[in-house]
Amino acid sequence: MSNPATAAQKKSFGEWFRSRKVQKRLLIGTFMIVPLLLLLTFTYIPFAKMVQFSFYDMKYIGPRTWVGIKNYVDVFKRSDIFGSLLLSLYYMAGAVIQLALALFFATLFVFKVKGESFFKATMFFPYLICGIAVGFIFKFFYQRGMVLDTILQMFGMNLNNIPFWLKDQKINNWSLVATSVWRYTGQNMVLFLGAMMSVDTDLYEAASLDGANKWQQFKYIILPSIKSIVVLNLVLSISGSLSAFEPPYVITNGRMGTGTYFVIMNRLAHENQKVGLASAMAIVLLVIIIIVTVAQKLFFKYAFDDGSSDESKAAVKAKKKAAKLAKKEARA
Repeated sequence: MSNPATAAQKKSFGEWFRSRKVQKRLLIGTFMIVPLLLLLTFTYIPFAKMVQFSFYDMKYIGPRTWVGIKNYVDVFKRSDIFGSLLLSLYYMAGAVIQLALALFFATLFVFKVKGESFFKATMFFPYLICGIAVGFIFKFFYQRGMVLDTILQMFGMNLNNIPFWLKDQKINNWSLVATSVWRYTGQNMVLFLGAMMSVDTDLYEAASLDGANKWQQFKYIILPSIKSIVVLNLVLSISGSLSAFEPPYVITNGRMGTGTYFVIMNRLAHENQKVGLASAMAIVLLVIIIIVTVAQKLFFKYAFDDGSSDESKAAVKAKKKAAKLAKKEARA
């Protein structure tokens, strides 16, 4: 005889299908199908094709010739390609300056200044402007005899003593870096400011009562509280420096020693039709960005790790060392 309890537990397919658990999974799966299809169509498949193209000597239209790793060898052999990576050092230096300025201004706004809303909006506004438009603005700003030269002449400088901001290879890359600093400082400032505003204001009041000045409040309260945001912004900024494109492309078109890695890659792919070589450049850049990102995270992990929530890293190491010595003495 069948067990009545077991028979009561059995459900028909319709009841099982209409159950809350199954409906929940179907709903989640349905909503995931479209994003996954879009991600597969516009990200993973194109990436796989780019990896495939990097092993061919090819144009967009026409025959393909298998060349193996020759394109990757050319990336490191050609001075115009691998040498352009050195220009990323300018943008990395600019990223550090940019973050320092953003942190400075965000700290000022935390401690309240007159007209802070106006200054916040003014500093964040450049980030809202299209990168191409920013390039055209600074193209005329740096042009000989235009805005910057006119301002310097107002302060008594002779036009003949003013350098060519975009032609002089000693300073033209710094001029382009200043464009990026001007555009992205406000964005980083807002990110820092958001993190700083999450800090309990009672800590500032308690520190003031204990005699701490603004610098001490920043050093011992603000900076430790937003350490993760500082590290994140630094990682993103330095990684983004490797792919700088808009300022050199729009302002100088990569001429006069300003062609960054992305500008050279764009020129090879779209003007010279060397699609295979450009694809190999993209893969190499991806690998470099991954290596730099991992290296930065490891550096900050070991350089700024707190050890535990209650003790510093040095204290944790000292305690472990003392414990080992105590074990050795106990065994002896």
